[in-house]
Amino acid sequence: MSAQLTKARQQLNQIRTLLKQGKYQPAAQAYHDALLTFLKNPLMKAEKEEFQRLLEDNAHNLNNDKELRKVFPLMIQYEPGKEREVLEILKELLQELMNAAASEAQLMMSMMEQRRQAELERGQKLLDERQYDQANAVFKTLVNEFSKDPELKADIGDRFIKAGRYEEAYEYLAAAIDESPESIHFYNRIGIALRKLGKFDVAEKYFARAVKFAGRDPHLFFNLGRLYVDWQRWDKCAKAASMALKLNPDFEEARKMLTFATKRIGK
Repeated sequence: MSAQLTKARQQLNQIRTLLKQGKYQPAAQAYHDALLTFLKNPLMKAEKEEFQRLLEDNAHNLNNDKELRKVFPLMIQYEPGKEREVLEILKELLQELMNAAASEAQLMMSMMEQRRQAELERGQKLLDERQYDQANAVFKTLVNEFSKDPELKADIGDRFIKAGRYEEAYEYLAAAIDESPESIHFYNRIGIALRKLGKFDVAEKYFARAVKFAGRDPHLFFNLGRLYVDWQRWDKCAKAASMALKLNPDFEEARKMLTFATKRIGK
């Protein structure tokens, strides 16, 4: 027996187990692939009879699975000589299973998004009530659940900034940047938190990282200049404003910043 036919036999023998495990699409796919192999390969009489028996038995297994019937009520009527008709039914079954899986995935995504929003609102309510530790506990649980979502971390960081809680804001925004360092808007937010904390040197390092990803963004240099205004590093402020103007000569706010910094340097 060829390797293809050996594989087909294995596929048929595992269908019952797959059904018991609730793996309906792999079970249907195994039957489909085994049947296709049966049609494409010449078999000796004994081999052919063995495969026909396996195909008949597993058609029965598929037909008698109650959960599978809910998705696809059409019966698989296997008879020797009618394999191609059965193959068409299997194609319909696989399509229905794929559609059902897609619908289930959409439902799960919708439910997860609803939970995400509900927990954000719960955490925000606690922030509004100045129950900061409780709010942070809610947000940490949410972040653990949606661990691969830097936008969520940045959103929570924004909420702490608005609440005047800059240490917590920095924690969440730093995590967001570590996961998505190319997201330039995160740097502006963390810059706000660090300026409020007076951690100008740390903020400067974050902006330096941002320049690696968006060195042609005039707003990035303008926001760096704002950091230097708070830090009173007027020479660096002038350089940042000049860079913003170099990238965008019509950037009026950057021009005002440069004029202000130049005056401060001259004193």
